[in-house]
This record gives sequence, structure tokens and C-alpha cells, in this order.
Amino acid sequence: MKKTSLLVMGFLTLSALLVFAYAAGGDASDPLASLSYLNGSFSSMVDTRVTQKLDASDAALLENGTLSDTADSSTSTWTEIRLKASDMLTGSTGTNVLVLAGSVQVSFSSGAVVDVTTGTAISSGSILTANHRYLVAEDTSAVFTVLSKTAVVDYQGPYGFSYSDSTDYNAMAAALKTMHLFKGSFTGYGKGYDLEVSPTRLQALIMFIRVLGEEDAALSWSGSSPFTDVAAGTQAAQYVGYAYERGYTNGFSATTFRPAQTITANQYMEFMLRALGYSSTSNTDLSDTLSRAVNAGVITSKEQELLRSEVFLRADLVYISYYALDSLVAGTSETLRDTLLIKGVFTTSESASAQAMVTSIRK
Repeated sequence: MKKTSLLVMGFLTLSALLVFAYAAGGDASDPLASLSYLNGSFSSMVDTRVTQKLDASDAALLENGTLSDTADSSTSTWTEIRLKASDMLTGSTGTNVLVLAGSVQVSFSSGAVVDVTTGTAISSGSILTANHRYLVAEDTSAVFTVLSKTAVVDYQGPYGFSYSDSTDYNAMAAALKTMHLFKGSFTGYGKGYDLEVSPTRLQALIMFIRVLGEEDAALSWSGSSPFTDVAAGTQAAQYVGYAYERGYTNGFSATTFRPAQTITANQYMEFMLRALGYSSTSNTDLSDTLSRAVNAGVITSKEQELLRSEVFLRADLVYISYYALDSLVAGTSETLRDTLLIKGVFTTSESASAQAMVTSIRK
């Protein structure tokens, strides 16, 4: 399905909506059109017109023998994609956009973009509300730009992408997954990466155990731990109990671990330093953790500044973990990657495939 066969779709219904929009200038308290209309009659009429136009256009192209690919594309079904900072999705008449995670801004010089969920037109420069469906109206070309480090977007209709050279946290997550170091969550979108949220103490501990090459040992653990806030008999209890028994963590208190509590960059970096042999559980002062990481060559001074100034997200956890693989283990000439290869956590082929995925430049 090509963009050229979609430009004229829904002309009458969309034009009517735009005339109403310009006349009313609706807001949240005075919507342009009712939700029942937008989700019912309106959607039905647009779908019908799209089908009619596509059938007629494709028939003509086939008859004339001029059917060919173009630079622009279109999809008739909702399609999900992970994007990074400054990536842009361009849409025209009939494009639908739904932000599932992250921050996305829309801009357009003329025409209208409608928040179908609320039945209101939005202004150029607006930040899209997560889980709201937006429709690019007739005679409008809109650009949806990612403002956050990463974002998950659903789109339908005519589209085009322009990709930035920003840090590709999405690729790093995929690379770590290829090496069995990152498995994501049970979230049903964005591949379960959840890069847009802050990591928890349990998630950080699991990653720490993986980069030690001891996940199999943790999942075979069958002892008991003193932590009452981690359900016994679960995998979480195995990770936490194993780490406690090995002296990797002392918990939050004598009887609690607080698995769902978010962690800071300092706290996660301390785990990485311990995995690399530059620190141990005897160190309880984490105020200089990032500085020690710079001295150990695990992160750069610029990365230290960014980690200190920004909210720590799972995207940052992935970033630190990925580049830590190329750091030297204390007192050796081997990198953490070498150590994990020797332990059989991943193969040479998997390591090479993972490295090929990340083409963005380190900060």
C-alpha cells in the first residue's frame, strides 16, 4: 500500500471535521466531536473511503502497469516501533499515532492534528499524551519527534522515518539480550525493555548476577533468606537469597529487601564495580561511586556528569552494563566480556552479533 493511494482518503469526512475545528476551536471542556462519533461513524466512514480509494488506485496502477515502490510507505495495520531521541516519524492525511512510552512532540505548519481519544484538535508543538490516539487530518503534514532517550510508538497509515545519530539505548538492550544479559519484563509492548522507567533494586540485582555469570547458580538456589518482602518460592526469592548468601547484598534492612524500590545511578554503578572487582559489599559509602568508576575506566567524565544530572532510567542501566563489558577486570588484562565468554554465558558469535547491533557513538 503506497502513500500516493492514501492522500485523498476520507476527504469529505475529514474536511467536515476540520471546518468544525476551525469554527469551534474546541478544548477539553468543549470537544470538537463526541467520542462516540469519532470512534464509531467517523472511523467507519474513513475506513470505507480508504478501502474504496485503495481499490480504485491499485486497479488503475495494475491496469497501466505502473505499480512500483516509492520512497514513502504506508501500513493498513497498527505497527509498533522503538525509537530514540530526535528520531522523527512523518505522517500525512490519515496517519494515526499512539505513544505507548516516552515523550513525543508533534509539529505542523498548517492543517490539524486531532486527539481522537478526547475529540479535540491540538496545537503544533504539543507533547502527545501517552495512550491517546492522534489523527493527522486532511491537507496536513505532521512531524512526530522523540524528545526522550527512547520511546515506543504505534502508527498506522502513511509514514516516513528520519533517524538521528543519538545514543541508541534500544540497540544496546537488544545487544545485551542477544548475550543473555538482559531479558526485559512482561510488559506487552516495546519488547518488554521498559527503558523509559526507573529500574528497581531487584532488576539491578538480577543484572548484577548476570554480569557475574552466575544466573544459572542463582536459579538453582534453594535456601532461605531473612527478607519478608520477597515472596518465597519465586525466582525473585532465588536471586535475592543467592545474592544474600554470597554476600553480594545486605538488603535494605535485616528483614527487608525492598525489591520494587527504584535505585540511583550510584547504587547501580556500585554493583558494576563489584562485578569488575573494584569494590565489595564492605563498602557502604556510595557517595563517590561514579568518581571511582571514572578512575577505573568504566565510564567517562562526561558520562559521570550526565548520570549525576539526569533521572536514572533502565535505558541508563542498559548503557552502563553494555559498556562495562569492555572494561578491564581489576588486576587482570581481561575485559568483563572476556570473562563471560570464558564462563560460557554467551558465545563468540553472539558477542560479535551483539556488537554489530550498536552503531551509535559512545557519549
